[in-house]
Amino acid sequence: MDEQLETISKIDVGALVDTYVIPWGLNIIFALLIFIIGKFLVNVITNLVKKLMGKAHVDAILINFIGSIVKSVLLLFVVIASLNQLGVDTTSLIALIGAAGLAIGLALQGSLQNLASGVMLIVFRPFTDGDFVEAGGTMGVVEQIGIFTTMMRTGDNKEVIVPNGQIFGGIITNYSKRDTRRVDMVFGIGYGDDIRKAKDIIAGIVAADERILKDPAPLIAVGELADSSVNFNVRPWVKSGDYWGVYFDLNEKIKLAFDENGISIPFPQMDVYLQKTE
Repeated sequence: MDEQLETISKIDVGALVDTYVIPWGLNIIFALLIFIIGKFLVNVITNLVKKLMGKAHVDAILINFIGSIVKSVLLLFVVIASLNQLGVDTTSLIALIGAAGLAIGLALQGSLQNLASGVMLIVFRPFTDGDFVEAGGTMGVVEQIGIFTTMMRTGDNKEVIVPNGQIFGGIITNYSKRDTRRVDMVFGIGYGDDIRKAKDIIAGIVAADERILKDPAPLIAVGELADSSVNFNVRPWVKSGDYWGVYFDLNEKIKLAFDENGISIPFPQMDVYLQKTE
């Protein structure tokens, strides 16, 4: 009787090993191999993608960002393949991940818009660090372009952080993109003043300023016969870095020269009449 029980026990253990232990052990080994080899391939592919983007001179921020996305997506596939080898039903898991992704996307709609805009700003480069721009309702020097926001420094040294979606979805004016800029100015003189004399004074001041370019030649012309003044359009060309210096200096020098030569600059006046009643 004991020999029969021992034989049955050996048969049961052997059947258990053949039916469960060996298949499960093989599945676990294959799942581990899939995960280890898959993880190695993911790192190889990620590094290759980063290297290719680096050769294409893509921004470092975008390289790291895209590299992280590629690595995360590929690792997700490796994990699903490993679980599938273990016999886990991954169909419901994929559906759950899709539903979670949709919910997160709806909850972070504004952030995703800023994210997409940040990628577009980095790829197309309408401006770069150090450029003086007007974008997103703010004017200032670009200090940092991030994935979600852009940091700008205003003329009075305030730090402004603007969402990328607000920048990319609006008009961007880059004052530093071109090497030269035109300074547009208007000077008015009285109708009783000598137009030729005023024009010669302006031309002399413009010609004496070495920062003003000879080509293109500056424009000095009567632009409008206004209600109370004859307006000169003065439009010299300068290097972008000299714009504000030339602008402020011309205003001051032309005003002083007009005063020295008796040329008036009309300004709004109001006449008040008092009527005496008894």
